[in-house]
Amino acid sequence: MTVNKIITGVLSYGMSGRVFHTPFIANNDRFELRAVVERSTKKAQLDYPSIISYDSVEELLADDAIELVIINTPNDTHVSLAKQALLAGKHVLIEKPFAPTVSEAKELFDLGRKVGKFVLPYHNRRFDSDFNSLKSVLECGKVGEPVELHLRFDRYRAEIGQKVFKETKRPAAGILFDLGSHLLDQVISLFGKPLTAVKRTSIHRKDSEVDDFATLLLTFDHGLTVFITVSMLVLESQYSFLLHGTQGTFVKDRTDVQENQLIDGISPIDEHYGEENEHAEGLLTYLEQGNMVSERLKALKGNYMLLFDAVYDQIRNDKAYFVTEEQIYWQLEILE
Repeated sequence: MTVNKIITGVLSYGMSGRVFHTPFIANNDRFELRAVVERSTKKAQLDYPSIISYDSVEELLADDAIELVIINTPNDTHVSLAKQALLAGKHVLIEKPFAPTVSEAKELFDLGRKVGKFVLPYHNRRFDSDFNSLKSVLECGKVGEPVELHLRFDRYRAEIGQKVFKETKRPAAGILFDLGSHLLDQVISLFGKPLTAVKRTSIHRKDSEVDDFATLLLTFDHGLTVFITVSMLVLESQYSFLLHGTQGTFVKDRTDVQENQLIDGISPIDEHYGEENEHAEGLLTYLEQGNMVSERLKALKGNYMLLFDAVYDQIRNDKAYFVTEEQIYWQLEILE
């Protein structure tokens, strides 16, 4: 059976393009990696000899063979470049944060409908092994009714980074948009729209223009409270997932290996790709017939390829994508 491949172009070949996008497009037989944009240093052909390296976004968008464009440029350019791609007749897959504001997100979805193209948010962290461990614990019911959930994304980078778009005051800059959007999307995927949301951001690094610490306090039906924390100044990382329920507790470090494997050049189709390291299991403690039971839970493999399979199914088979328009609005209402 002949596969109707989606011809794809990527707007940047920095870390995002090299690590999170091209390896999956190139190794998925339902896609064809046709082109990237490289304004100065040309590196893509070293990894993909048949690829076209365009000097500008305009050149790539003028390529009639390209159907899908991945918007993986600086945060404050996502909206304008997605509009250009849609008006050029391309479907778009947009890196997080999807847009700086709800109104801009709505413009993109409305424009997609107007030109008959799909506008798809890239939220790969729904396919992290550690997050899916949390999801499986919630689904199995052993902790009872969830009462309190903490999610963290910790880093230690006391110096101002070299990526200007991340470190200067501009739309969608700062750690809440950068890392908090991942965790907020995960929470929304589990529990839907929060009933209430309280946000606090602050700046601690010398000469920083953008928030390097942020926390969200969210409430949901049935009394559930969720705390999201992201920080650039945590020297010793804390549990990334801490869940307390009426009958148990689950704790887990951030253990997904996909990003590190991809940086090291491991292919997403390698048999050991996404496998959690030994001794990285989460700890589930719960009551069973009045007795306290503890289990070490090894996560299933993480697999970002599932995101690209979902992109294909939406474009070719009209199968609903896993991130909805409504969920993006809920997320941005809180972030902005």
